Amino acid sequence: MKAAQFQHYGGPEVLQIVDLPDPHPGPGQVRITVRAAGISASDAKMRRGELNFGATLPETTGADVAGIVDELGDGVTDVAVGDRVFGISDDHAAAAQYALLTYRAPIPESLGFVDAAGLPAALETATRGLDQLNVTTGTTLFINGASGGVGTAAVQLARARGARVIGSAGARNSGFLHTLGAEPVTYGPGMTDAVHALAPHGVDVALDVAGNGILPELVTLTGGDPTNVITLADVAGAEAHGVHFSNGFVDGNAFHSLATIGELIERGQFWLPVERTYPLTDIAAAHHASETGHVRGRLVLIIT
Repeated sequence: MKAAQFQHYGGPEVLQIVDLPDPHPGPGQVRITVRAAGISASDAKMRRGELNFGATLPETTGADVAGIVDELGDGVTDVAVGDRVFGISDDHAAAAQYALLTYRAPIPESLGFVDAAGLPAALETATRGLDQLNVTTGTTLFINGASGGVGTAAVQLARARGARVIGSAGARNSGFLHTLGAEPVTYGPGMTDAVHALAPHGVDVALDVAGNGILPELVTLTGGDPTNVITLADVAGAEAHGVHFSNGFVDGNAFHSLATIGELIERGQFWLPVERTYPLTDIAAAHHASETGHVRGRLVLIIT
Protein backbone atom coordinates (compact mmCIF):
# COMPACT_ATOMS: atom_id res chain seq x y z
CA MET A 1 0.00 0.00 0.00
CA LYS A 2 0.98 3.65 -0.42
CA ALA A 3 1.63 5.40 2.89
CA ALA A 4 3.27 8.53 4.26
CA GLN A 5 6.42 7.93 6.27
CA PHE A 6 9.45 9.79 7.64
CA GLN A 7 12.89 8.25 8.15
CA HIS A 8 14.29 11.01 10.38
CA TYR A 9 12.83 13.81 12.47
CA GLY A 10 12.45 17.29 11.05
CA GLY A 11 10.17 19.64 9.14
CA PRO A 12 7.39 18.69 6.72
CA GLU A 13 9.97 18.05 4.02
CA VAL A 14 10.99 14.75 5.72
CA LEU A 15 7.64 13.19 4.78
CA GLN A 16 7.72 10.73 1.88
CA ILE A 17 5.18 8.51 0.13
CA VAL A 18 6.45 4.93 0.21
CA ASP A 19 5.24 1.38 -0.45
CA LEU A 20 4.55 -0.66 2.69
CA PRO A 21 3.05 -4.13 3.25
CA ASP A 22 -0.73 -4.21 3.54
CA PRO A 23 -1.77 -4.49 7.22
CA HIS A 24 -4.24 -7.11 8.48
CA PRO A 25 -6.41 -6.86 11.60
CA GLY A 26 -5.78 -8.69 14.83
CA PRO A 27 -8.40 -9.57 17.46
CA GLY A 28 -10.82 -6.68 18.02
CA GLN A 29 -9.45 -4.67 15.10
CA VAL A 30 -10.92 -3.82 11.73
CA ARG A 31 -9.11 -2.81 8.58
CA ILE A 32 -10.53 0.00 6.51
CA THR A 33 -9.88 1.20 3.02
CA VAL A 34 -8.99 4.78 3.86
CA ARG A 35 -10.94 7.51 2.12
CA ALA A 36 -9.79 10.48 4.22
CA ALA A 37 -7.29 11.16 7.01
CA GLY A 38 -7.17 14.19 9.30
CA ILE A 39 -4.10 16.22 10.23
CA SER A 40 -3.71 16.95 13.95
CA ALA A 41 -1.18 18.88 16.01
CA SER A 42 0.24 15.66 17.44
CA ASP A 43 1.21 14.52 13.93
CA ALA A 44 3.68 17.40 13.61
CA LYS A 45 5.01 16.87 17.13
CA MET A 46 5.71 13.22 16.38
CA ARG A 47 7.35 14.13 13.07
CA ARG A 48 9.62 16.59 14.89
CA GLY A 49 10.55 13.97 17.49
CA GLU A 50 8.79 15.71 20.38
CA LEU A 51 6.42 12.77 20.88
CA ASN A 52 7.24 9.22 19.93
CA PHE A 53 5.72 6.97 22.64
CA GLY A 54 8.47 4.41 22.13
CA ALA A 55 8.20 4.31 18.33
CA THR A 56 11.33 3.81 16.25
CA LEU A 57 12.25 5.27 12.89
CA PRO A 58 11.07 5.06 10.20
CA GLU A 59 7.56 6.08 11.33
CA THR A 60 4.21 6.38 9.63
CA THR A 61 1.91 9.28 10.44
CA GLY A 62 -1.71 10.20 11.07
CA ALA A 63 -4.31 9.32 13.71
CA ASP A 64 -7.71 10.56 12.46
CA VAL A 65 -9.19 8.43 9.72
CA ALA A 66 -12.40 7.51 7.91
CA GLY A 67 -13.15 4.83 5.38
CA ILE A 68 -14.90 1.56 4.55
CA VAL A 69 -14.41 -1.66 6.54
CA ASP A 70 -12.88 -4.36 4.34
CA GLU A 71 -11.47 -6.88 6.86
CA LEU A 72 -12.56 -7.97 10.34
CA GLY A 73 -10.36 -9.26 13.14
CA ASP A 74 -11.44 -12.08 15.46
CA GLY A 75 -14.24 -11.16 17.83
CA VAL A 76 -15.48 -8.10 15.93
CA THR A 77 -19.29 -7.93 15.95
CA ASP A 78 -20.07 -4.18 16.06
CA VAL A 79 -19.40 -3.51 12.37
CA ALA A 80 -19.47 -5.44 9.10
CA VAL A 81 -17.48 -5.41 5.89
CA GLY A 82 -18.73 -2.51 3.79
CA ASP A 83 -19.66 -0.26 6.75
CA ARG A 84 -18.53 3.37 6.78
CA VAL A 85 -16.57 4.07 9.97
CA PHE A 86 -14.30 6.71 11.47
CA GLY A 87 -11.83 6.49 14.31
CA ILE A 88 -8.19 6.42 15.37
CA SER A 89 -5.45 4.51 13.57
CA ASP A 90 -3.98 1.98 16.00
CA ASP A 91 -0.42 2.35 14.74
CA HIS A 92 -0.52 6.07 13.87
CA ALA A 93 -0.65 5.25 10.19
CA ALA A 94 -3.85 6.92 8.95
CA ALA A 95 -2.13 8.64 6.01
CA ALA A 96 -2.17 5.45 3.95
CA GLN A 97 -4.40 3.35 1.73
CA TYR A 98 -5.34 1.00 4.61
CA ALA A 99 -5.57 1.49 8.37
CA LEU A 100 -6.27 -0.68 11.42
CA LEU A 101 -8.78 0.56 14.01
CA THR A 102 -9.77 -0.52 17.49
CA TYR A 103 -11.46 2.75 18.47
CA ARG A 104 -14.10 3.35 15.81
CA ALA A 105 -17.76 4.21 15.29
CA PRO A 106 -20.19 4.37 12.37
CA ILE A 107 -20.01 7.61 10.42
CA PRO A 108 -23.14 9.70 11.10
CA GLU A 109 -25.49 9.49 8.12
CA SER A 110 -25.24 13.18 7.27
CA LEU A 111 -21.42 13.20 7.09
CA GLY A 112 -19.10 12.29 4.27
CA PHE A 113 -15.64 10.78 4.71
CA VAL A 114 -13.83 14.13 4.72
CA ASP A 115 -15.90 15.64 7.53
CA ALA A 116 -15.76 12.42 9.54
CA ALA A 117 -11.96 12.23 9.26
CA GLY A 118 -11.66 15.63 10.90
CA LEU A 119 -13.46 14.54 14.07
CA PRO A 120 -11.75 11.84 16.18
CA ALA A 121 -8.72 13.43 17.87
CA ALA A 122 -10.33 16.84 18.37
CA LEU A 123 -13.51 15.22 19.66
CA GLU A 124 -11.69 12.93 22.10
CA THR A 125 -9.36 15.66 23.37
CA ALA A 126 -12.16 18.17 23.93
CA THR A 127 -14.37 15.59 25.64
CA ARG A 128 -11.55 14.49 27.94
CA GLY A 129 -10.86 18.06 29.02
CA LEU A 130 -14.54 18.79 29.70
CA ASP A 131 -14.94 15.52 31.60
CA GLN A 132 -11.93 16.30 33.80
CA LEU A 133 -13.33 19.76 34.56
CA ASN A 134 -16.77 18.29 35.30
CA VAL A 135 -18.42 20.73 32.90
CA THR A 136 -22.19 20.42 33.17
CA THR A 137 -25.41 22.45 33.24
CA GLY A 138 -24.78 25.84 34.84
CA THR A 139 -20.97 25.75 34.57
CA THR A 140 -19.30 28.93 33.32
CA LEU A 141 -16.31 27.79 31.26
CA PHE A 142 -13.51 29.83 29.71
CA ILE A 143 -11.74 28.26 26.71
CA ASN A 144 -8.37 29.74 25.80
CA GLY A 145 -7.95 29.06 22.09
CA ALA A 146 -11.55 28.41 21.14
CA SER A 147 -11.44 28.71 17.34
CA GLY A 148 -9.16 25.82 16.35
CA GLY A 149 -10.22 22.21 15.91
CA VAL A 150 -10.15 21.19 19.58
CA GLY A 151 -11.46 24.55 20.77
CA THR A 152 -14.34 24.49 18.30
CA ALA A 153 -15.27 20.99 19.47
CA ALA A 154 -15.02 22.00 23.14
CA VAL A 155 -17.28 25.04 22.69
CA GLN A 156 -20.06 23.02 21.12
CA LEU A 157 -19.77 20.04 23.46
CA ALA A 158 -19.84 22.33 26.49
CA ARG A 159 -22.87 24.19 25.17
CA ALA A 160 -24.62 20.87 24.57
CA ARG A 161 -24.02 20.06 28.26
CA GLY A 162 -25.75 23.29 29.26
CA ALA A 163 -22.63 25.31 30.10
CA ARG A 164 -22.02 28.99 29.48
CA VAL A 165 -18.87 29.37 27.36
CA ILE A 166 -16.56 32.37 27.04
CA GLY A 167 -13.86 31.78 24.44
CA SER A 168 -10.71 33.56 23.32
CA ALA A 169 -9.52 33.83 19.73
CA GLY A 170 -8.05 36.32 17.29
CA ALA A 171 -10.25 39.26 16.38
CA ARG A 172 -11.11 37.78 12.97
CA ASN A 173 -12.69 34.74 14.64
CA SER A 174 -15.01 36.57 17.05
CA GLY A 175 -18.01 36.19 14.77
CA PHE A 176 -17.22 32.51 14.24
CA LEU A 177 -17.19 31.86 18.00
CA HIS A 178 -20.48 33.67 18.36
CA THR A 179 -22.09 31.36 15.81
CA LEU A 180 -20.91 28.37 17.87
CA GLY A 181 -22.62 29.71 20.97
CA ALA A 182 -19.59 31.17 22.77
CA GLU A 183 -19.14 34.71 24.05
CA PRO A 184 -15.91 35.84 22.34
CA VAL A 185 -12.99 37.80 23.75
CA THR A 186 -9.82 38.69 21.87
CA TYR A 187 -6.33 37.39 22.63
CA GLY A 188 -3.72 39.76 23.99
CA PRO A 189 -3.60 42.71 26.41
CA GLY A 190 -6.94 43.32 28.04
CA MET A 191 -8.24 39.79 27.57
CA THR A 192 -8.63 39.16 31.31
CA ASP A 193 -10.49 42.45 31.72
CA ALA A 194 -12.78 41.47 28.85
CA VAL A 195 -13.59 38.18 30.57
CA HIS A 196 -14.35 40.02 33.83
CA ALA A 197 -16.65 42.37 31.93
CA LEU A 198 -18.69 39.34 30.86
CA ALA A 199 -18.34 37.42 34.15
CA PRO A 200 -17.62 39.94 36.94
CA HIS A 201 -17.04 37.20 39.52
CA GLY A 202 -14.79 35.15 37.28
CA VAL A 203 -15.48 31.76 35.72
CA ASP A 204 -15.88 28.33 37.29
CA VAL A 205 -13.30 26.46 35.22
CA ALA A 206 -10.93 27.07 32.31
CA LEU A 207 -9.63 24.90 29.49
CA ASP A 208 -6.34 25.93 27.88
CA VAL A 209 -6.14 24.74 24.29
CA ALA A 210 -3.74 27.36 22.93
CA GLY A 211 -0.79 26.83 25.29
CA ASN A 212 0.29 30.45 24.94
CA GLY A 213 1.62 30.97 28.46
CA ILE A 214 -1.37 32.45 30.26
CA LEU A 215 -2.00 29.74 32.86
CA PRO A 216 -1.46 32.17 35.80
CA GLU A 217 -4.22 34.39 34.42
CA LEU A 218 -6.52 31.38 34.02
CA VAL A 219 -5.89 30.32 37.61
CA THR A 220 -6.80 33.85 38.76
CA LEU A 221 -9.95 33.88 36.62
CA THR A 222 -11.11 30.63 38.25
CA GLY A 223 -10.73 31.84 41.84
CA GLY A 224 -7.04 31.13 42.38
CA ASP A 225 -7.38 27.33 42.46
CA PRO A 226 -5.14 25.54 39.89
CA THR A 227 -7.39 22.47 40.03
CA ASN A 228 -10.04 24.50 38.20
CA VAL A 229 -7.80 24.72 35.13
CA ILE A 230 -6.84 22.02 32.61
CA THR A 231 -4.26 22.57 29.88
CA LEU A 232 -4.06 20.50 26.73
CA ALA A 233 -0.95 22.21 25.38
CA ASP A 234 1.37 23.73 28.01
CA VAL A 235 3.43 21.04 29.75
CA ALA A 236 6.02 23.41 31.23
CA GLY A 237 3.38 25.88 32.41
CA ALA A 238 1.38 23.10 34.03
CA GLU A 239 4.39 22.02 36.08
CA ALA A 240 5.23 25.59 37.06
CA HIS A 241 1.73 26.57 38.17
CA GLY A 242 0.25 23.35 39.54
CA VAL A 243 -2.20 22.94 36.66
CA HIS A 244 -3.07 19.49 35.33
CA PHE A 245 -1.79 18.70 31.84
CA SER A 246 -4.35 16.40 30.26
CA ASN A 247 -2.73 13.48 28.47
CA GLY A 248 -4.85 10.68 27.05
CA PHE A 249 -2.00 8.18 27.35
CA VAL A 250 -1.76 8.80 31.10
CA ASP A 251 -5.27 9.89 32.12
CA GLY A 252 -7.22 7.47 29.96
CA ASN A 253 -8.96 8.39 26.74
CA ALA A 254 -12.45 9.64 25.95
CA PHE A 255 -13.06 7.70 22.76
CA HIS A 256 -16.54 6.88 24.05
CA SER A 257 -17.38 10.21 22.40
CA LEU A 258 -17.06 8.66 18.93
CA ALA A 259 -20.18 6.60 19.45
CA THR A 260 -22.30 9.44 20.87
CA ILE A 261 -21.41 12.41 18.67
CA GLY A 262 -23.75 11.33 15.89
CA GLU A 263 -26.84 12.34 17.86
CA LEU A 264 -25.53 15.90 18.34
CA ILE A 265 -24.54 16.12 14.68
CA GLU A 266 -27.94 14.99 13.45
CA ARG A 267 -29.63 17.51 15.78
CA GLY A 268 -27.49 20.30 14.35
CA GLN A 269 -25.67 20.87 17.65
CA PHE A 270 -22.16 19.92 16.52
CA TRP A 271 -20.15 20.86 13.45
CA LEU A 272 -16.40 20.73 12.96
CA PRO A 273 -15.46 22.63 9.80
CA VAL A 274 -12.85 21.37 7.37
CA GLU A 275 -10.87 24.32 6.07
CA ARG A 276 -8.89 22.60 3.33
CA THR A 277 -8.22 19.21 1.75
CA TYR A 278 -5.07 17.82 0.15
CA PRO A 279 -4.18 14.68 -1.81
CA LEU A 280 -1.92 12.24 0.05
CA THR A 281 0.98 13.27 -2.18
CA ASP A 282 0.72 16.83 -0.75
CA ILE A 283 0.96 15.77 2.89
CA ALA A 284 4.05 17.95 3.44
CA ALA A 285 2.02 21.02 2.41
CA ALA A 286 -0.77 19.97 4.77
CA HIS A 287 1.67 19.66 7.69
CA HIS A 288 3.17 23.06 6.84
CA ALA A 289 -0.29 24.68 6.84
CA SER A 290 -1.15 23.00 10.14
CA GLU A 291 1.95 24.42 11.81
CA THR A 292 1.96 27.91 10.32
CA GLY A 293 -1.42 28.74 8.82
CA HIS A 294 -3.59 29.75 11.83
CA VAL A 295 -6.14 27.17 10.69
CA ARG A 296 -9.71 27.74 11.89
CA GLY A 297 -11.05 24.26 11.17
CA ARG A 298 -9.48 20.95 10.19
CA LEU A 299 -7.11 19.92 7.42
CA VAL A 300 -7.84 16.59 5.77
CA LEU A 301 -6.02 14.34 3.30
CA ILE A 302 -8.08 12.65 0.60
CA ILE A 303 -6.84 9.13 -0.12
CA THR A 304 -7.55 7.67 -3.55
